Parts: sequence; structure tokens; C-alpha cells
Amino acid sequence: MNKITTLFNIQYPIIQGGMVWASGWKLASAVSNAGGLGLIGSGSMYPDVLREHIIKCKNATQKPFGVNIPMLYPNLDEIIDIIIEEKVTIVFTSAGNPKTYTSFLKEKGITVVHVVSSVKFALKAQEAGVDAVVVEGFEAGGHNGRDETTTLTLIPMVREKVQIPLIAAGGIATGNAMYAVMALGADGVQVGSRFVASNEASSHVDFKKMVVNAKEGDTHLTLKELAPVRLLKNKFYEDVQKLYKKGASVDELKVLLGRARAKRGMFEGDLIEGELEIGQVSGLINDIKPAKKIIEDMILEFNETKDNMKQISL
Repeated sequence: MNKITTLFNIQYPIIQGGMVWASGWKLASAVSNAGGLGLIGSGSMYPDVLREHIIKCKNATQKPFGVNIPMLYPNLDEIIDIIIEEKVTIVFTSAGNPKTYTSFLKEKGITVVHVVSSVKFALKAQEAGVDAVVVEGFEAGGHNGRDETTTLTLIPMVREKVQIPLIAAGGIATGNAMYAVMALGADGVQVGSRFVASNEASSHVDFKKMVVNAKEGDTHLTLKELAPVRLLKNKFYEDVQKLYKKGASVDELKVLLGRARAKRGMFEGDLIEGELEIGQVSGLINDIKPAKKIIEDMILEFNETKDNMKQISL
């Protein structure tokens, strides 16, 4: 019996990350239909667009799915209202204080999960009453922790301190990585970068191809002064580094980042001037394939790893 499959009423303890510009209704419904938990990424959606994606997702799957809410974005109250009106039953919150909405959402019968990057914030999330935490290591793409704690060390440290279900994230794109973090105390996994390179992801095909072609060392965590983000190295990334060398202020970094830089890169396919968020595990991603096949391959490899480990003795 698995705590995550029980909590969400799903077949496999695999959650698809609610990534900006990649996680629309097509990806979320495909993951849910394949036995995982699909998440719609509301961070890149105006409220009316989010409503449209929720409605389409409900039409595309009879299985559970959720919405990810990065709390550093505007229109939060309106987004929460839409989630309640459309009877979404699972919400993942991130990049903010879990106390802000957890009790309110739980009063509405919604299962709440919060994304954290440290033991301290995992304890705060547990105290706020969340049903589970996603514990995200330094390897992850998107908004990341400032302490640079890796998944391999963070998962057991959090497991020691919290009693609620724990979902590991950061550097997980394979079944053997899933086995490894579950051996360290995770109850399930959240997978982001691997699903970016899926047929159903709404990210631009040129971005997907760049992810597939990425090698070790092609990403770097930067912009900690604003919100830590792991980027593929391109002209925009190099421009950021030049500003750092000049001792740039936070305001100067904000001017360079501007508006819609992530949309420009990941959704519109501007691989030169766009912001390209992806995890270190992109170096292990070698193809674009359906979300269902990603899950099937992960589960197959997980079970193979489990069998292989039985044969190892010390």
C-alpha cells in the first residue's frame, strides 16, 4: 500500500510537475489517464485561461488531476475562486507561505500539497496542515531553493523530521531514480523535465529538442536575488552572467528579465533571447515521447531495479 496512490486515488505514485508553459490540459489529462497524477500549471495562465484548461481536462479524463499554483504570481484570489468553482479536488502550492491558503482550501474539501526545498520549510508546511510535501532538490528546473541542497541529501533529512507523505522532486526522470529516492524515504515522485520532452507538453517543439540535446553542464542555477531558476545556457543566460560580473543590482536584473521572458523561450521557441528553464536531468533525456510511454518506462525500470537490488548482497 502506497501513501501517495492512496492520497490521490491514482495507480502509480508519479506526479507530473505543474510547469509554466508546459503543463496544460493535454499533458495533465494524458498523465492522469496513464495512472499518474497530472497537474495543470496555472503560473503561466490568466484566470480565464486556467478555467478553460480545467474544463478541457475534466472532459479528457475521468481520473484525478490537480492544479499547481505558484504563489508569487498575481490574481491568486481569482485563481483560487476558479479552482473551487470548477470543483478541482487537488491543489499543489509553491513559492510562498503554505499558511496563506491551506486551511481555506482544506475546508472546501481540497487535498493540499506544498512544494519545499528545505527541512525548515517542510516543517512549516506540515505545521500549516498540508496533506503532503513535495521536497525538491537543487537539481530541479524552474524555481528552486537557494541553499543548493541536492535531492540525495534532502529527502532523508526531511524524512527524519516530518510525518506526512513525502514526494521527491529534482533529478528524477527514470525508474531507477524513482527507486533510489523511495529507498531514501520518499513515498512518491514528482517529475518535471522528463514531461517537458513529451508529445503532450505545451512547450515549443524547438525547446523540447534543445532539452533532448542538452548534456551534462548545460544548465545552471541563477537569478537567486529574484527567484532561483535553473536555465539552459543561451544568449539570455550569458547576458545575465555579464550583469553579475559588473556587480548588477536587483533592479538591473529585473530590467534584463523583463516581462514574459519565460514565455518567449519555452512557449514561443526563442532559444536565443528566451528564458529556458529545465533540470540537470535533461542530460539523461534523449527523446520526445508520449506521456503514457514515459510512465510505462519508469514503472518498468523501477520494477527491474527492485528485482536487481534483491540479487545484491554485501
